[in-house]
Amino acid sequence: MKPFRFGVQAAQLPADTWQDAARRIESLGFSTLFIPDHFSTQWDPMTALPAIAAATTTLNVGSLVYDIDYRHPVIYAKAAATLHQMSGGRFEFGIGAGWMETDYVEAGMKYDRPGVRISRLEEGLEVIRSMWKNERTSFKGEHYQIDNIAQATPLKDGESPKILIGGGGKRLLTLAGRVADIVGVNPALPEGKVTSATPADSSPERIREKVSWVRNGAKAAGRNPDDIEFNALTFVTAITDDPMPLRERLAKSSGMTPDQVADCPLFLTGSANEIRERLIRRREETGISYTVIQAGDDALLENFAKEVIVPLNR
Repeated sequence: MKPFRFGVQAAQLPADTWQDAARRIESLGFSTLFIPDHFSTQWDPMTALPAIAAATTTLNVGSLVYDIDYRHPVIYAKAAATLHQMSGGRFEFGIGAGWMETDYVEAGMKYDRPGVRISRLEEGLEVIRSMWKNERTSFKGEHYQIDNIAQATPLKDGESPKILIGGGGKRLLTLAGRVADIVGVNPALPEGKVTSATPADSSPERIREKVSWVRNGAKAAGRNPDDIEFNALTFVTAITDDPMPLRERLAKSSGMTPDQVADCPLFLTGSANEIRERLIRRREETGISYTVIQAGDDALLENFAKEVIVPLNR
């Protein structure tokens, strides 16, 4: 089993004290600070992540996750390789096929059906990975045509940014099993938005099925599935000795039972001891060892670090 790791996702940090905020997350023992990639009011990850890496010394930085449609894969290849070098290997290159329809509509971009976007991601990853390894890359696909382009930047032999692919459908998670170092197991979002049915797609039963898609994809590609690090993004975190009222509210809004809410990766609720036990059991049952919680409540981050991260990493 992989060791436990914990990350924080922040759409942005306080503008006047962002360096201190990043260093605080680092000092608490979180492994990674992630920034999502949307056109809503948030920081641009391609600008913010290098700055955060420069302001810290051990904290990993990552995208959770870039959308393949928002930038050309040649841009991603060069930016990721550069940040990998500048950060001393602390960059986690998260990328996906895109899902939020409002981003596309508001930016005037065509919102293709999921299969087309996944095909584009598959081609884009082939270009990106080749540009990390080879002096020259040519590629002729349905979505991208690359003509003898130079290597992104010379990397040490056998070295490249870690690839994190997040998704919730079988085709995307199978692709992740073939090529990703880290796989974010998420609910599927075929409607292009979060709906009342979304959380139920992260029930314990569904998570186990999704993990099996990743592992089968790895085996089909000749990879050892145990080499993959499994990641889960949590949206509600509450350390409390009386979690039932919150679980009942979440169950009502999600169509799940309170017991399913208690065991769903989208929610971490309960006493510190219960949360630790559930994380241990989840790792044993699914392989998920890398949990990301939301920024915004400094007291919660401090308490989570003290009551969950420190005991689990002893």
